[in-house]
Amino acid sequence: MKAFRQLRSRQRNASDGLLRSDRGAQVVEFAVALPLLIVFVVGIFDFSGAFTLKQKLTNVARDAARAAAAAPSNDLTSAAPFSVTAAFQLVNNYFVANRLNTCGVTLTSSSALTWTYTGTSANCPAGGLKIIINRGYYFPATSAANIATTNCTPQGAGAQTAVISTCVSIQYAYAWRFGRVASLLGSNASLPNVLTATGVAMNEN
Repeated sequence: MKAFRQLRSRQRNASDGLLRSDRGAQVVEFAVALPLLIVFVVGIFDFSGAFTLKQKLTNVARDAARAAAAAPSNDLTSAAPFSVTAAFQLVNNYFVANRLNTCGVTLTSSSALTWTYTGTSANCPAGGLKIIINRGYYFPATSAANIATTNCTPQGAGAQTAVISTCVSIQYAYAWRFGRVASLLGSNASLPNVLTATGVAMNEN
């Protein structure tokens, strides 16, 4: 009977030691997996936020281009044409309604039918905000490369027919969190600090 109790005691002690060993292994596994889990979670939220913002910028750039293109072009010689002001106000109001930082954007330059608004207030992320409205934008109607540039710079028509349009470009700063978190794993990935969207509409007047 005594020998049986000693055997049971040895088995219990061995079982307790095995459980303690398993708990230690679980702690080590959790410590190894935690940085990866953080990177994945932050990456999902960060990239989905950037994608959503990109879609919003694209939508408002297209709407602003359509609004300006539908307006008469007989006032483009003035310092602040109605069509340009209307397009800018549409973008600005959209930003306010969607709680996006307007960065204190103001008109900073106008030349060659192109008006540029910039915002670099103290509460604006690095990169600020830039809105470019080109009422004399054109690109070749049959070219495969008729994609609007970031700064709405007109492309050369060459021998092809040029379509006179309105181009609206929005460059909006985005503060990434993924880069800082990825550094936990030794990665030094650099991401663009500005998201850009461009919209083009053919002038109707």
